[in-house]
Amino acid sequence: MHEVDMTKCLLLSLQEWKREHEPHTPYVSAVHLEVGEFTCVEPAALRFTFAAAVQGTWLDGSTLEIATVPLRARCLGCSAVYAPEPDQAYRSPCCDRPMEEIISGRELRICSVDYSLSPLPASPQLSSPQSSGSTSLSSR
Repeated sequence: MHEVDMTKCLLLSLQEWKREHEPHTPYVSAVHLEVGEFTCVEPAALRFTFAAAVQGTWLDGSTLEIATVPLRARCLGCSAVYAPEPDQAYRSPCCDRPMEEIISGRELRICSVDYSLSPLPASPQLSSPQSSGSTSLSSR
């Protein structure tokens, strides 16, 4: 189950992103990912490992929103773009050549994070406004 390792990498990337916002702690509501069909990542398993890993942390309560990127390849014989099928051994339907060039479907990246910033606890006289937004991160 490599979803556990992927979750660890995801959490390391998010921890690095969190450091950029210090002294504030981002409240993250959702992390948006692109996951390619050819990565062999099960979205349900990734959501499960993420939910288990973030319990009791600054990411507790956040969700993973996963967009699946379809597998697409280019036939180097005729330059046709096609959707490789496992039952066809991923071969080009036009020339019956083996899959040689993958155009999409191997992605695993953080697209954006929905968050708001909470100031560090301060004395009652001091307050700072909260800001919120969505940011894009790139991770492979």
